[in-house]
Order: sequence, then C-alpha cells, then structure tokens
Amino acid sequence: MFTKAGDGHNLLIMSKKKFKEKKSRKEKEQKSSFYKSVVKLLNEAPGKAFDFKQIARKTGAKNKFAVNEVSDVLESLLDEGTIRQLSNGSFTTAQKSKTLTGIIDHVNPRFAYAVTGTEGVKDIYIHTRDLNGAIHGDKVAVEVLHKKSNGHTEGRVTEILERTRNRFVGRVELSKNYAFIIPDFKKIHTDFFVYPENIRGAKHNDKVLFEVTRWPEGDKNPEAKIIEILGKAGENEAEIHSIMAEFNLPFCFPDNVLRESEKISEEILKEEINKRRDFRDVLTFTIDPEDAKDFDDAISFKKLENGNYEIGVHIADVTHYVKSGTVLDDDAYDRATSVYLVDRTVPMLPEKLSNGLCSLRPNEDKFTFAAVFEMDNRARIINEWFGRTVIHSDHRFTYEQAQEVIETGSGKFAGEMKTLNSLALLLRKERFAKGAVNFETAEVKFKLDAKGKPLAVIPKIRKDAHKLIEDFMLLANRAVATYIYKMKKSEGKNTFVYRIHESPDPEKVRDFSLFAKQFGHKINTEDHNISKSLNKLMDEIEGKPEQNVLQSLAVRAMAKAKYTTDPKGHFGLAFDHYTHFTSPIRRYPDMMVHRLLQHYLDGGKSVDKSEYEEKCIHSSEREKRAADAERASIKYKQVEFMSLADDKMYEGIITGVTDFGIFIEIVETKCEGMVRLADMKDDFYEYDERNYRVIGRRRNKIYRLGDAVQVRIKKTDIDRRTIDLTFEQQEEW
Repeated sequence: MFTKAGDGHNLLIMSKKKFKEKKSRKEKEQKSSFYKSVVKLLNEAPGKAFDFKQIARKTGAKNKFAVNEVSDVLESLLDEGTIRQLSNGSFTTAQKSKTLTGIIDHVNPRFAYAVTGTEGVKDIYIHTRDLNGAIHGDKVAVEVLHKKSNGHTEGRVTEILERTRNRFVGRVELSKNYAFIIPDFKKIHTDFFVYPENIRGAKHNDKVLFEVTRWPEGDKNPEAKIIEILGKAGENEAEIHSIMAEFNLPFCFPDNVLRESEKISEEILKEEINKRRDFRDVLTFTIDPEDAKDFDDAISFKKLENGNYEIGVHIADVTHYVKSGTVLDDDAYDRATSVYLVDRTVPMLPEKLSNGLCSLRPNEDKFTFAAVFEMDNRARIINEWFGRTVIHSDHRFTYEQAQEVIETGSGKFAGEMKTLNSLALLLRKERFAKGAVNFETAEVKFKLDAKGKPLAVIPKIRKDAHKLIEDFMLLANRAVATYIYKMKKSEGKNTFVYRIHESPDPEKVRDFSLFAKQFGHKINTEDHNISKSLNKLMDEIEGKPEQNVLQSLAVRAMAKAKYTTDPKGHFGLAFDHYTHFTSPIRRYPDMMVHRLLQHYLDGGKSVDKSEYEEKCIHSSEREKRAADAERASIKYKQVEFMSLADDKMYEGIITGVTDFGIFIEIVETKCEGMVRLADMKDDFYEYDERNYRVIGRRRNKIYRLGDAVQVRIKKTDIDRRTIDLTFEQQEEW
C-alpha cells in the first residue's frame, strides 16, 4: 500500500502539533513546580528575603528556560500579592508570621521545644541552630514557621525576653591560655569559654560555680568567669555542693538570721501556758524515722467516759517563735521548704528552732498548734477543736519500734497503738471508698560511708506505722481546710492557703488507658470513675513486671499538686478541701496556715487574696526546686554506685522511650540508665511516640515501655549524672 504525498504532510503537521502540546504541557508542569518551590521557599522562612539568583539556585533552575520560568513565577506571585519585593530588589513572603511566647526546653543537642503553656497550642519545635543563643529555661519570643517537624509546628527564636539564670555549675577543662567549662546540667548543650583572667586559680577537672559575662552571638560560645571553686569533680563534697549551687540552694544561714534565732527565749512561761489548752497530762508520743532530728508532729490519745476517743494531732507551734516581718521569717519565706539531699538536709529554719525549740522531743514541755478530734470506734468524727496547746511527749517511737508494737501487740502503749492503728485503717478505707488514688511508688535510700560513698541501695518500705501517722496528718489537714472554708463571712469566703490537686487531663488519661490496654488492663476514663479504675489497676499490677512502668506513667498523667488560695479540692486524696498544716518546721505554707487559722479563730477579717496567692506561687516554685535538687542528688549517688558495680549482665525494665534512646531501670539497684539508639548496631530503630516504643526498620524488633531486658553498664558520667547501658551482644547488620 502506497501513501500519498499529502498524507505525509498531514502526519508532519500532526506530529508538530503534538510536540507543541507536549512542550506546552511540560512547560506548565515545570512552571507549576517552580511556583510551588518558590512559595515553599519563602513561606518556610517568613521575614527572610532572597535575591533572584538565590531563589533560582534554591529552586533548581539550571538553564535559561528555567530561569525565565522562575522570573515569570515571581511576577505572578507579586501580582497575586502572595510575595513582596523589597527596596534592594530581594523577595520575601507577604504572609505575616505568628509570634508566640514560650519557655525553652532544650531536649537534646539537636533540637528544643518552646513550651507555650497555652491550652490547645502544641509546643513549638526549634532546631538548635534557630535558638538564637537561648538556653534551657529562657523565656523567648518564637516566630512560627509554616512547616512541621516531629508532628509539631516549627519555629525560631527571634528575641530572648528573660534569661532563666546567669550562674551555673560545671567542670573546668584547662588549656594553656584559656579554659572551657562543661556545665553539669545536661539540658545545656554548650560549653562556656573563660579568659585567663577569669579562671581564678581553678585547676583542670575542678567543679566550679561560674557566671556568664557575655551571651553568645551566632555560633560562638558564651563567655564566663569563675565565681567559686567547689572541689575536685567526683568527690562527694564537690558534687553535693555543685548540686546545691546548680539549684541555688543556700549553703548556710545569714549571720543576722542566726543572731535573731539565738535571741529567742527557750523559757516556757506560765503566762503563755495559761493561754493554751493543756495536754501535758494526756498520753502523747511521736513516731518518726530513726535518723530524724526534728519532730514536728505528735499524737495524743485519751479514752473518754462515753466510750469515744479524744485524739489530738499536735504540731510544733513555729509561728509562736517566728514572727511576721522579722529577718528570720523573711529568710524562711525565701527558702519556703527544707531540702533533703542524700547526705544532708538544707533546713528552712536554723537549728535552734528546727532541732531545738520547735522539735517535740520527749520529756519536755512544748508549745503546739493542734487539731483535736472526738472519734467513735468506727472513726467517725463527733466533735473537733482547733487551737494552741502545750504538750509533754511521753515517748519517742521510731517507725520500726512502732511497727513492732503494732505487729506483736506488746510493748509500750500497745493498747493505745492498736486502737490508733484500727482507727487509721478505717480512715484509709473511707478515703479510698470515696475515690482517693492509691499510688505506692517505689523509693530508695542509700547506705553511705563516712566519706559519702554509697555502699548499698535500700528500698524504702512503708508499713502500718508509717500509714498510721500519715492518716492522722491527712485528717488534720483536711479538717483545718474544711473548717476555714465553711466559715461564713458577710464579705464572702475567708482567704486561705489550700493544697490542691486538679483532675487529670482527659487526653493524658486516654493515652495512658490505650497504653495500659497493651498489657491487658482496662481503665474507665469517665471523670467519676477514673480514680476507682486506677485503684483497680494498681491492685491488678502489683508484683507484675509492668507494675513500676504503669505506676510511673499513671503519676505522669496526673496534674501536679500546688498551693493556691482557690479551694478546688484534691483529686488524689478525694478531699473537697485540703491544706498543709502539719509540717511548719520544714514548709512555709504550713506557717501561713497556722497564722491564718489563728487569725480567723480570733475573729479576724479576710486577708488580701492577691498577696497570699503570690506567696502560694512562690512556695510551689520552691517546692519544685527542692524536688529537682533531691532527684539530682539521688541520681548522682545512683551513678556513683553503678560506677563501682560489678561488670555483669543486669535484669532491667524499660521505663522510658525517646527518639534518641531507651531508658531502663536496673531491677537489682533501682538505678536508671539509657541505651542510646546510636549504639544499637543490629538495626536502624525508629521512634513510635504514640505507642511508647521503637521498632527496627529491617527486622521489626520492638522495644517498648515495660519490657524486661538484659543490659550491661557501658559508661558512667558523674558530671552529667548519666549511666550509659548496652543490650546483650547484638549481631550487627
């Protein structure tokens, strides 16, 4: 078959037409691609401008045609108003970026989060390079970028609004003409440069307190000067002093505070006794730890003629000695709490008060503030009374001695102890029946030698003697709060200091419920059933491998208790009203409660709410500082203890999973360390945040919270208070 000449010409025309259509389609696709690339480039850097060459290069325009297309795209975007051109000819997005305020949480060397504290707003993810010199704890302004990382909106710091602190603790690395200080705090991921004139005689490997003299610009190190040499790294005194300095804890009492405390009279005046209810002839005793030096609570017991019991909870009357407006009171307020480190106490009050005047030692008359209850044999409150008392403690029990009396039914005051324990059990049963949450988290203490070296880790075991005292202290705290709350005044409720614990965040409870379900446990997430369901879970997991993990996660799902003037109730204890009345030697809020209670008992008017709310906030912040310092000292001793431990395989439980490592608690010692994902050579592991696990990409091996594992100590770092672990030998791939 022959083709006519005209047919060939028509085919050529059709071929050219298709070529033009294909070329036009390709140009449109390419133009669309450049359009998206340019928009993406400018939107991801709001506030930043690029010239034409930069835009062409960053969007991949490699030939003349592509460069022309980028030019056309820019013209289109300018016409649309999507971008704008600056006076120097560069281009930037017309979209205004959003700015938020947050506190920096520098998670690891690669990135940080800005915690906004705004309900419904997720924390902002920030690359370390975009921190603009901010460090952990700083208050910053964050520009929100139009992209996401790790499921969080990304941002960058534009301004440091408030530095969290200017003094830190670290270890000196000395060179010939300068020094660097490696900070102890593991959330500060930069070293500090020190000029020779600011080294002040510090030697290599000394622990020092230092102050920042110049904050960094760009990628430079911050500069510092040494304030105080604390000792050699690794030595107990140096390490404990560094923890105290790190958390800005006071090393001693100021001279004027000590002088004022020494002037306080120790005399028990008859005139003062006559103002008080006298319990010196009523059986009274204390129950405290064996090594306790201050005894701030005592129990009095008397059987009444009607068959009921009169039980007094007598608390050291600290405010009788420490008056408002004195330097002693100002210092106590600033400290707000005693701090219990592994080898020492940083007290709120000088020794003359804490271990002397206010300590309810046996066989001495002491001034106290009391909550006195008439109770029947079913632990029902028939009457209650609050006010100042004078006591004479008949005996000092240790917890171990009291426990022996309870268990054997014999010994000093055995009958009274048995009755008190029976009443405490009834109070406890009632509390749990009303929805109190039964969290019994594992705690440890260290046996130390004379130089502070840890010889053993000993678990703290709570028995009936501990719970007996706790139950009556809880009763007194609740009764005082309820009494003040119910006082009627024409101007409204009396301002008071409450200890509140709000209901947990429903989302956190749901997440915890989904995780517990993986172990076969069900949790009812309805508001009125959460506590009951949690208690059922605690009973179910007792003694099981997942016990510690689920208890720990349950605690994390709860809100944090705090001080406030708002009577919102206490979820964990299932109390409508609760306060802290029972430990004024070691807690300033208890001193505030004593003063306010007496003020209202005397018929005083309601005090300034805003003033006391400010004091509550301060006390809550100091409480957190104390808890963080206590944890740091425990972690230091754990690391030191494990640095001396045998090189062997240990049984462990996975207690935490992150995108950089797996946290593991060693069963034998209760010490926690981490296996870094970078050290796991058998596979590449990816983090599954929602399910608290990591999964091997190649072999699908899973490590999740609660798993039992075997680990070996790889490295201990006392400076950073970290323990690096490795899993048993894994085959590399």
